[in-house]
Amino acid sequence: MADREAERGGPAMTGGTRERFRFGALTLMLVLVIAYTLGLALKGDDFSPLVDGWLAMLSVWAPVLVGCAAVYRVGRGQIEAGLATAALTMNALADTYYLVSADADGASPFPSPADIGYLLFYLLLLWALAVLVNRQLRGSAWSVFLDTAVGSLGAAAVLAVILSPVFDSAAADPLSLGAVIAAAYPVLDLLVVAAIAGIVASHGPDAGKRWMLLVAGLVVFAGADTVFALQGDLYTVGTLLDATWNIGVVLIALWVDGTSLPRPVRDRRATATTVSALAVPMVSTIAGLGVLILASQVTVSNLAVALAGATMALAVVPLVGRQRVLNLLARTDDLTGLRNRRAFNADVPTRLAAVEGRTCALLLLDLDRFKEVNDSLGHDVGDRLLIQVGIRLNRQLRAGDLLARLGGDEFAILLTDSAREDALTVAVKLRAALAEPFILEGITLQTSASVGISLYPDQGKDLTALLRKADMAMYKAKTSRGGHHVYDSDDDSHGETRLRTLAELRLALTDEQLVLHYQPKVDLGSGAVRDVEALVRWNHPERGLLLPDQFVPIIEEAGLMHTLTQVVLRQALDQAVLWQAQGHPLTIAVNLSASSLVDTELPDRIGAMIAARGLPSSILALEITEEFLLNDRGRARGILTRLREQDIRISVDDFGTGYSSLAYLRDLPIDELKLDRSFVFPMAGDARAATLVSSTIALAHSLGLRMVAEGVDSGAAYDQLVGFGCDFAQGFHLSQPLSAAELDTWLADRRVADTASAHACEVAPAVPPGDLVAEPAEV
Repeated sequence: MADREAERGGPAMTGGTRERFRFGALTLMLVLVIAYTLGLALKGDDFSPLVDGWLAMLSVWAPVLVGCAAVYRVGRGQIEAGLATAALTMNALADTYYLVSADADGASPFPSPADIGYLLFYLLLLWALAVLVNRQLRGSAWSVFLDTAVGSLGAAAVLAVILSPVFDSAAADPLSLGAVIAAAYPVLDLLVVAAIAGIVASHGPDAGKRWMLLVAGLVVFAGADTVFALQGDLYTVGTLLDATWNIGVVLIALWVDGTSLPRPVRDRRATATTVSALAVPMVSTIAGLGVLILASQVTVSNLAVALAGATMALAVVPLVGRQRVLNLLARTDDLTGLRNRRAFNADVPTRLAAVEGRTCALLLLDLDRFKEVNDSLGHDVGDRLLIQVGIRLNRQLRAGDLLARLGGDEFAILLTDSAREDALTVAVKLRAALAEPFILEGITLQTSASVGISLYPDQGKDLTALLRKADMAMYKAKTSRGGHHVYDSDDDSHGETRLRTLAELRLALTDEQLVLHYQPKVDLGSGAVRDVEALVRWNHPERGLLLPDQFVPIIEEAGLMHTLTQVVLRQALDQAVLWQAQGHPLTIAVNLSASSLVDTELPDRIGAMIAARGLPSSILALEITEEFLLNDRGRARGILTRLREQDIRISVDDFGTGYSSLAYLRDLPIDELKLDRSFVFPMAGDARAATLVSSTIALAHSLGLRMVAEGVDSGAAYDQLVGFGCDFAQGFHLSQPLSAAELDTWLADRRVADTASAHACEVAPAVPPGDLVAEPAEV
């Protein structure tokens, strides 16, 4: 700033000096206008040289001083500030001439050179407003221009009605100079008011408290002019009306001063939705309509009628555009941009009527376990996933197919001219497209979908029937885990059963109907049992004890897996407390689904549950699937590391059934592998299968991991695993899953048997090896 002032040729002013000068000028201006206003209120009707002369002149020149100081500070960067200051100067010169030329009663000749200054004040100020509006509208949408025009015309129409007597008086003697000048003032007032309304409607980036000073100043000044014009010959100098002009000038000067200050950072998106921006066009439209109605009842100037008519004509244009936008929004899903349910319900009947006699297919697609994504990662991640799903689905469809998001994670597709085979092909394509991992802000998500298919016209001749049958087929696809399913008449009963089962399950989760059974893991080296696996069962009040495959898929599709996990963990840890109190502590392994392990708060929650029961963390083991490990290695590492730091053992369930790299065995904190039963079962009759099991056990040991073999259902398999050096085994050959009470009995019997066996070994005489060979039947 100092360099700029030096370039102008003047002495550089320090920041502190500039602020003191600015503060002094503002203070002087405010003091003078207050003194002038009070003087007018107190002096009476007679002309006062002090009040009507000196205070009047000083109170209009002080704003000029403030404006000049502001222009000096900003230089050429704010042209509207320079124009506004020039306008203030013209007004001050005109007021000075008016007062100097006034007679003893305060009257001044009309017209006079003062009118030139007043008219220049208007013109310069309108120029400044044009610059401001142009800046505000630059880059704006066409609707903003229309709103600005509507607001300007509506405001001008109302003022034209108010000033009708003035226009009528001027029209009576149109060739007189006095009449022309008299008419020029209300016309300029119309333009000022129109500019004010345009600025408000344009809602530009300069909107704010400083900008409101300009609007307030213009409104006050135009209001004073309107009252003056309506008074006509009755106006006298020295009333409070004179102070109104000066107050308006002061407000304009304060706005000019504000242009020299740093602009606050504003959000353009926020200004576009201000109440004023929306209200001005609406109020102006109502005002234009009111003027036209008034003109039908009383005499109103032609100018007011013309302005009101133009207001209404322009108001129709954005209303039509807005109606089209509203219609589009009403048919569009605001998240994905696809058709919404309303549009789908409207378009499908039309499309079906157009293809009458031909086959169509309705596909209903639902994401699997989507609720768990929302619960674990938040609705923002779920929303981004839905957007990407919509994009992928759209890429797989033909131009004539209809795709819509019906709500939540449910999408509907109408395939025109498509038979059963075509629908199945598309279903496979859609599921394959969604099977590819989604990467959302560094988070890798693997999702799958279930697709239900109904056929037109064989399975329904209207949308309601097609949707109902596609919905039943979709849930059949979920429960069967087949991925997609075409509706069959048997699905009707299945759908009713599913809904009833789901309602019963919600009750079971809170009514202690879910119980745990425990399957022991036997140490193949010592024969001891120190670990068990917790397996959930549903003790149904009518159907008896149900296995997981009869209800867990329904729990997953209903998004209740987190609740089930909490129930299982709570019961398992409560049982661990009992076993520890009995002096026979057992480590309990709990299966966790991949969706449960997406929850980053799970380690803290499990740690709190263990600590609340006073148990050591090593009492719990968590069995996870390769699906979780392979979907998002980075996320898996973070969650498993936090669990492992609490001394909770991590076991990989169904090991060997995945299809990805085994590098996670090196990278992730894993303690144990559980070899899937599909490898253990064929060992007895397949040398290659036995070699594969042996090699896998050796791989686990080389990495410092324990190996547990599942599905050990025969003594031969048990013996082979012992020979291969496997660490633990579980299966029906050893014990089926048992309730806690049954397991206590089983363990007690096993301890008795082990004690008896050990005692027999101590007292039995040595048997020569030859006897064992001679009497094999007794071995």
